[in-house]
Amino acid sequence: MTKLAGLAPVHFQWQVRERIAVVRLDRPERKNPLTFDSYAELRDTFRALAYADDVDVVVFASNGGNFCSGGDVHDIIGPLVGMDMKGLLAFTRMTGDLVKAMIGCGKPIVAAVDGVCVGAGAIIAMASDLRLATPEARTAFLFTRVGLAGCDMGACAMLPRIIGQGRAAELLYTGRAMSAEEGAAWGFFNALHPADVLEDEALKLAARLAAGPTFAHGITKTQLNQEWNMGLEQAIEAEAQAQAICMQTEDFARAYRAFVAKEKPVFEGN
Repeated sequence: MTKLAGLAPVHFQWQVRERIAVVRLDRPERKNPLTFDSYAELRDTFRALAYADDVDVVVFASNGGNFCSGGDVHDIIGPLVGMDMKGLLAFTRMTGDLVKAMIGCGKPIVAAVDGVCVGAGAIIAMASDLRLATPEARTAFLFTRVGLAGCDMGACAMLPRIIGQGRAAELLYTGRAMSAEEGAAWGFFNALHPADVLEDEALKLAARLAAGPTFAHGITKTQLNQEWNMGLEQAIEAEAQAQAICMQTEDFARAYRAFVAKEKPVFEGN
């Protein structure tokens, strides 16, 4: 297994405390845009999280009042204009690999969204498992506004499942910003909090998850994503097998013993 508490990334901030990793992009003066290097380093980090035994939950936080302004105009969009098809496809596959790594990391991801959350930043929030935001958050899948299709990094597959087909189609066609209030009403955001407590609330939620049966949380994340492509009968059978696996864990036995003793169970993730 891998230890990630001591990770020292170059292109974003990283901190692990009490089995919760906090990630934040580190260019607040530019509203935290992504670069080729930060995409790749984030992808590799989330891939490594699948094997990390010292992290149970990830919080993807804002920085300087903003979440992420998407791909950097000068560091990404400018160079893309001059690339050939082979280079372009390598880039778009890499960005999609970040989403796949987030989905496949086996850890719940809580996005704490403040201010600007657009383009690839909106995708990162979308690919997270739970999303908290401030009333000032503005989320836009603005790919059509730069001459691209709305089908970026899994948006056409994932966004309709979160907010519904019609609402997703509107945002992906128009590129307009979704207000925090709309996001909460539509189910994109799980809750809204003032900016001064947003990260604390995200950490509280993360701590609650980290204190739970973390092996079972990993199974839940796997099933939530795998069952997109299953019929109902296949999904029920997959969940029967998944739950039987969880019933073999010590956490299941701990919960039973705690119930009998009228105590709160203390889970250990095994």
